[in-house]
Amino acid sequence: MKITKIESRIYGHDMPKMGYSQAWFTRRSCHLVRVETDEGLVGVGECFGAGNVALGNKAIVEQVIQPLLLGEDPIARQYLWHKVYNALRDHGQKGMPLQAQSAVDIALWDIAGQATGLPLVKLLGGPCRDDVTVYGYGMMLREEEDLESSFAEEAAAIAEMGFKCTKMKIGMGPKKDVKLIQAVRNAIPDEMGLGVDANHAYVFKDAMYVGAAMDEMEIDWFEEPVANEDHQGYRDLCQSLKTPVSGGEAEFTRWGFRDLIENRCVDIVQPEVCGLGGITEYLNVLALAHTHFIPCMNHCWGSDVSVAMTLHLLCAQQDLPGGLFPQTPMLEFDSTVSHFRDEILEEPLDIFGQVKRQDGKAKPPMRPGLGVTVNWDAAERYRVA
Repeated sequence: MKITKIESRIYGHDMPKMGYSQAWFTRRSCHLVRVETDEGLVGVGECFGAGNVALGNKAIVEQVIQPLLLGEDPIARQYLWHKVYNALRDHGQKGMPLQAQSAVDIALWDIAGQATGLPLVKLLGGPCRDDVTVYGYGMMLREEEDLESSFAEEAAAIAEMGFKCTKMKIGMGPKKDVKLIQAVRNAIPDEMGLGVDANHAYVFKDAMYVGAAMDEMEIDWFEEPVANEDHQGYRDLCQSLKTPVSGGEAEFTRWGFRDLIENRCVDIVQPEVCGLGGITEYLNVLALAHTHFIPCMNHCWGSDVSVAMTLHLLCAQQDLPGGLFPQTPMLEFDSTVSHFRDEILEEPLDIFGQVKRQDGKAKPPMRPGLGVTVNWDAAERYRVA
């Protein structure tokens, strides 16, 4: 079997204005990559990176990576990963080249599953569990007078949907953020989990102020409190706060994660598989994290292609450290407006329905590969590049 074509497709649609600590946006985008073979198998992967970043990644996929892989055996994933990485080492050990490579690598795993008749979770040696708890991510920043009340209402609605945990955005300033967190904590049941995501909005002192307030509210994790490069800030926060500190979604490859993990800069590592280098490299990062007994709870932001892949990876992830009542990873699920959630698949994942029916949990689609089939015709109405 040989690779005959690698194609990148970018989709987008308008949405109500919302944002996070770094930017406002009014459009949602989705970047899928198709890898075609001479035996008719087609793999699909997803590339992390929104807006104009996706346009840059499209060029890397089609004009840089595709020429390196045409005619190669798609099953040789380790060889192909290192062929691309070594060719681009002088030009991109982080960032967009790795995001582009991630989508291609994911598509190759999809092909391998189809070729062997195995769903991804079994191709990875699992399952270690049949389903995973889902946390509903919402409460994006908005330009509203009474954001506290708005966040409280949205959080209560997420709880009503059946989610056992939720996650909110902050980044409007330490004092405002503490009030937002308290409003959400008061609006949801005491037993419901709550994560707080700053998207690296703070310097260390401000992160300590917010983190100390979180310690009094029983917050489950404090996500990306400081800039990704500030390893000392991460480490000092881990040592100072009771609230677990998480991060890693903006890191790349095992080499990028090495210092973050070995120096105990995070209590929970959150790799973004569609960005860090794909499934092949994620397995190296997971092994590194578990070697140091640091839990891994994947970052997941994208279409249902990314969600399906992440469900497989989490179900294949072994318990750490094990026992009768182990702490298990959760699936991050974006509950805000998205037409890519259910409209682009032949058989939608229906995460909302699964959560409602299955006590807050969801299962991966157990067909070969990622287990999903993109309806390319339906997706075409959103095509932008």
